[in-house]
Amino acid sequence: MNDSSAAAGLLLAAGAGSRLGRPKALVELAGETLVDRGVRVLREGGCHPVVVVLGAAIAQIRGAVVVHNPHWRTGMGSSLRAGLSALPPGAGHVVVTLVDQPRVGAETVRRLIAAAGEGASVAVATYGGAPRNPVLLAREHFEAVAALAEGDMGARAFLRAHPELVTRVPCDDIGDPADIDTPEDLAAFIAEPGQS
Repeated sequence: MNDSSAAAGLLLAAGAGSRLGRPKALVELAGETLVDRGVRVLREGGCHPVVVVLGAAIAQIRGAVVVHNPHWRTGMGSSLRAGLSALPPGAGHVVVTLVDQPRVGAETVRRLIAAAGEGASVAVATYGGAPRNPVLLAREHFEAVAALAEGDMGARAFLRAHPELVTRVPCDDIGDPADIDTPEDLAAFIAEPGQS
């Protein structure tokens, strides 16, 4: 990829974390909030700039452009639309990540960007052969992705509608898409070696 098709990063972090009992963005693991961790992963993975969409929580975030989604209660779709519309014109691609997947690291982001460099206009990280997150999207698809992003459906509706565009990028060896949805999920993550 040349500079005109540089990859931005988009971190969706607007939810209230109803099952967890608090906004996931503000959960702290190993001295770092999940939102700060997500920004760091995107930056270390090669994304610039990084846009964070917040809603239920308010946070000061270094190294990112913060966008407030006033419609965050309607679900992830509105956050994805808000984030895509906030990306600068020079961003030829975007890597979209979720704040509640702390086992997804920078190497996964790098693999998706590398796939774009090889010509992919849509790339999805897979685990066990199943498509999950993160997702890379070329600018040419932003409008169509936004049009289909409704409720809790982010980019998934677009990906299902256009399977012929999707490049699958295996990431089993470098990450895990498991998310933190409940206090039990959080406790299990904290109990892992190196997470205290």
